[in-house]
Amino acid sequence: MNSRHYRPSTDPMFLFIQEMKLRNLSRKTIECYRRYVDDCIRFASKSARGITGPDIRAYLSWLVENGKSGSTLNTAYSALQYYFERILHRKFFASIPRSKEPKKLPSVLSLGEVARLVSTTLNPKHRCIIQLLYGTGMRVGELVRLRMNQIDFDRNCIHIQRSKGAKDRVVMLPQSLRETLLNQLRLKQPTDFLFTNGRGGRLSETSIQKIVREGTIRAGITKPITPHTLRHSFATHLLESGTDIRYIQELLGHARIETTQIYTHVTAKAARTIVSPLDASMAG
Repeated sequence: MNSRHYRPSTDPMFLFIQEMKLRNLSRKTIECYRRYVDDCIRFASKSARGITGPDIRAYLSWLVENGKSGSTLNTAYSALQYYFERILHRKFFASIPRSKEPKKLPSVLSLGEVARLVSTTLNPKHRCIIQLLYGTGMRVGELVRLRMNQIDFDRNCIHIQRSKGAKDRVVMLPQSLRETLLNQLRLKQPTDFLFTNGRGGRLSETSIQKIVREGTIRAGITKPITPHTLRHSFATHLLESGTDIRYIQELLGHARIETTQIYTHVTAKAARTIVSPLDASMAG
């Protein structure tokens, strides 16, 4: 390219996407943010530069009226704030409040339910997927991107690369899966994905969600279960077994300890061991 004739684009959406790429945001986040900005502009029926604070409020209110969750509202808010403040230099978000999200405790499986889920999953590949999700605390997106060369058999660990927030971390290699994964090492190339579909590409997140959903039905588990439930269960069971919460924070890849501390609210150990004052008074 001849730099003397280069003219940078002034299109706000191009600059928005470029800015997000430079910040190394994930492809999924970039697409999500772009979609909310496009949606807001269509809703307002104005040009991007003509949108005002009341237009943003009206769009967010419309999302509420259409039953969108607090999490969805705050994602839309972040996308719009990023676009209008960083790209168009508009400063009207100080008067627009974020949605207050209800603090819901995550659903967690018992140890018995995990054992039943694994034992009733007869397909070896599907069973390994469930075991890795629970045995490492990986996110489903991390699992589908896992390649053979990320498994370190000498150090008994798995390297998670470019995870949420573009961070790397290390999780344990469950010893109960060592032989299964070593067998895959003999069958695959180092850069191959661990889990592939029938066409040789990586398995999709949707496929794994279906595997977990069908597994819970076979196991007779009636709780609402997703692959992320296995991550919640991993963290909760480690905490119940006495693992320091800061180690759990590192294994999960949480940037803030406050995110990990939700598991102190779902652990059943405290509920089993702390004596109710009613029981104490009756015993006296």
